[in-house]
Amino acid sequence: MPRRTPFFSRTSALCESQSWQEWSGFLSANLYELNHTHEYYAIRTACALLDISPLYKYHVHGRDALKLLNRVVTRDVAKLAIGQVMYTPWCDDEGKVIDDGTIARVEENFFRMTAADPSLGWLEENAIGLEVTIEDVSDELASLALQGPTSRDILQTLTETDLARLKYFHITRATLANIPVAISRTGYTGDLGYELWIEPQHAEELWDALMEAGRGYGIRAAGNLALDIARIEAGLLLIAVDFTSSKKTMFEIQKSTPYELGLGWTVKLDKLHFIGHAALKREHARGAQWATVGLELQLPALEKIYRAFGMPLQLPYNAWNVAVPIYADGRQIGKATSGAWSPLLKKYIAIARVLPSYAQLDTRVEMEVTVEAQRKHAEAVVVKMPFFETERKKG
Repeated sequence: MPRRTPFFSRTSALCESQSWQEWSGFLSANLYELNHTHEYYAIRTACALLDISPLYKYHVHGRDALKLLNRVVTRDVAKLAIGQVMYTPWCDDEGKVIDDGTIARVEENFFRMTAADPSLGWLEENAIGLEVTIEDVSDELASLALQGPTSRDILQTLTETDLARLKYFHITRATLANIPVAISRTGYTGDLGYELWIEPQHAEELWDALMEAGRGYGIRAAGNLALDIARIEAGLLLIAVDFTSSKKTMFEIQKSTPYELGLGWTVKLDKLHFIGHAALKREHARGAQWATVGLELQLPALEKIYRAFGMPLQLPYNAWNVAVPIYADGRQIGKATSGAWSPLLKKYIAIARVLPSYAQLDTRVEMEVTVEAQRKHAEAVVVKMPFFETERKKG
């Protein structure tokens, strides 16, 4: 039976669609109205409020907290200043990605870690012999994401803390409407945004304060469908869609390394040993077997396919997360793992994994599309990711 987050009394009252999905054992709204259009545009033109409480959250503290985290993740956690946050994957011994998430340095020897999948056992397994405490605080912290151009303005009406001084991927403690909150300048939309971390007993009060303060700023509750389009536009990967956790498959073909996922920048081979270090060092020397790229489908080519069926061009209304083949030179050279019609960019975009020789910008490939149960090939071009980039995200 799915559980209810601390915000469920508010999200359920707003959820006209009654469309929900299970996220880490919790009920999570797919969309609130009968379509997600307004929610998507709130992310990009105003402000969206999303319940992200189902994220797994861990406190790691003690004398060897830094040593443990540097042992399990690919980035160098020692470079985190107090109040700073970093994104990082973590791998198994073969350099295959287990999961990804964020690490915030709250104090010198106190860190907060988020993850998509349960990671307590993995952390404890690698903490043997270390002086460190690992606490699963997933149920002790409720979480909201406030994302969009007016998000800072809304928060500023509720706090005396100068949020213009809170840098991208940094965290601070503040009070919002007299509620103690940790605020991080992070998100999953590629836009200006914040994530809020509070004790569950304050959840409803905070939700109400944000919705009231945001009334004049276009605030709107948003669900997973709108978020999925935004994260694809931002070129952000989704576990179990764009990659499979190596803990959840025994087949090598379903596993991925950070280099194959376009996350080579997170692999710090010059730091002391970490899990997967030797394998990733070998891969770095020989080159990755796959490359993750952005694709832009060419609408005239797609329109021609539909015209042959006597039909007008049809574009996906929702983001899709089912892998489809990519072809070039008469053979399959990869797969697209997720895609969407971008309402803002007016482009049909996809995240794909292809052979490295086809990863150069402007390379022309073909993506399989299905029309009336017939499989066709539509022309696509390799483009730079993220597809959507805005100065306000970091500014």
